[in-house]
Amino acid sequence: MTSDTVARHETVDALRTVRELWGELLLAIETPPADVWPPRQLAHTLRAADDEQLVVDRAPLVLREHPAPLNMTALDTGLATERLLFDLADTLAAAVQRAETGDPRRWEFQQPGAADLRRAAGSRAHGLHFASVWIEGRVLDEDTTPERQLDGALSAPPFESLPPHLLHEARRTARIAEGRLLRTLGLDARSTLVPGRACPWCDGDLELHAAPDTAPSVTCSTGPECTAPVPINEQGRRVWGWGDLVALVAALAEAEATRAAERAA
Repeated sequence: MTSDTVARHETVDALRTVRELWGELLLAIETPPADVWPPRQLAHTLRAADDEQLVVDRAPLVLREHPAPLNMTALDTGLATERLLFDLADTLAAAVQRAETGDPRRWEFQQPGAADLRRAAGSRAHGLHFASVWIEGRVLDEDTTPERQLDGALSAPPFESLPPHLLHEARRTARIAEGRLLRTLGLDARSTLVPGRACPWCDGDLELHAAPDTAPSVTCSTGPECTAPVPINEQGRRVWGWGDLVALVAALAEAEATRAAERAA
């Protein structure tokens, strides 16, 4: 597999991760910074069925009002991610775009002099999803072959193939955006002590393990002596995998309720 092929795969994967998690980031902006526990991936499982559903608002953050964001770190990450991908789209369009005005495949540059704010923003007004999908098309060299017209003649394609140096620039930028988003949402590779909560079965320390491409898990520090009804991992620790985490949440809540009742007695 060539370096260009690897770069294409890695860029597409990073862009798709950003798109998939964008709704989570928008929710995070309007939510106080989350505690380590419970894991963010459990949020929808634990949310009641009649609660507000996750809505992916595609309006650009740069065109919104933010009178009182509850999580400035998430807002900063969102603005930085938009800036990275919007600027990358500008760079790629300047190098390979041939599409005529009015072609929906065209990336429109900003028009600072325009009276209307959304027109001044150009294609940025369509939001991060549009920019991400548009960049992916350039990385995959879509719409780069001559097109046949109604009269049978061939016309120049809307885009030229992306040169290698821009392909690798796209990879670098997309991975930076992906990494920052994962870190902000706590979905990067990390192991974190769950603060203020002990194992309900043995009072051992609980450690949350997270990684971008795997479901979170929790381990107990006590070892095989812990009586929790979950498997033991290779390190000899009880481990709650994805399917066991809801039960762990319930057990911790029950233990906390018991302690509260004892304090009140």
